[in-house]
Amino acid sequence: MAATSVTTTFTPLHDRILVRRVEETETVRGGIIIPDSAKEKPQEGEVISVGKGKSNDEGKVFPLDVKAGDRVLFGKYSGNEIKIDGEEFLIMREEEVLGIIKK
Repeated sequence: MAATSVTTTFTPLHDRILVRRVEETETVRGGIIIPDSAKEKPQEGEVISVGKGKSNDEGKVFPLDVKAGDRVLFGKYSGNEIKIDGEEFLIMREEEVLGIIKK
């Protein structure tokens, strides 16, 4: 039997986006290590996939300002956590994004 790998394709609907949290690099001073359970989750992420856009009452669709590949900042309690193929992601509305990070 050959092992097969299933990769799920996910496209958010309307004005929602799929975000993967970006883990912050950890620097330890004085040898104190903070356990993962006590750390705050990062509020920065990479946009993986975006929906088509928000539509108005007349049915006109307005495209989103964020696109796949953007690094974004979002609020501490923004979005809904989900797991796809064992990896954790956030689904949130574009309005929950605080800004796009350019480097």
